Amino acid sequence: MSVQVTFEPTPNPATMKFHLHRQVTAEGFDCANSQEAERSPLAAKIFGFPWTSSVYVGPDFITVTKQDWVDWELLANPLTGLIQEHLDRDEPVVVEFIEMAEDDENDSPMVRNIKSVLNREIRPVVALDGGDIVFHKYQDQVLYVHMKGACSGCPSSSVTLKEGIETRMRELFPEIKEVVAV
Repeated sequence: MSVQVTFEPTPNPATMKFHLHRQVTAEGFDCANSQEAERSPLAAKIFGFPWTSSVYVGPDFITVTKQDWVDWELLANPLTGLIQEHLDRDEPVVVEFIEMAEDDENDSPMVRNIKSVLNREIRPVVALDGGDIVFHKYQDQVLYVHMKGACSGCPSSSVTLKEGIETRMRELFPEIKEVVAV
């Protein structure tokens, strides 16, 4: 049974979110170039187009970031068709998934709590706009995170980071002085 692929703009005008309407991976991952797309045959196919800047494969969506010299009005429908055809042929979206280290036995209780809040509260909200946020490190009362997918390079990502994520993390963990994207 074929499920219709749909798309919607994200807060980042260079990035479009394509809903696959089925889970394709447990954890999202970035493909900043064609070499990094080897885990996703679909992302590799999208990188076959010269206007592709990056691809993020989410649990049930893909976000594609384009170069500035081409408009979404020309790309969105044909790209939706390409994705739809890929899924209709039952070609794999992800062939291999190396799970990100969520919890490390060496993590401090603070780091475990931070990761838990990121995974439970923050990531699901960020995923609604086609992005992801991943823990990088906590050092000297500063939380470092990776902004991925539509969040990477988005004009409003600094507002999301400071007014949304940082505010929430500091409410829960007053010892956090700042949240920084790496």
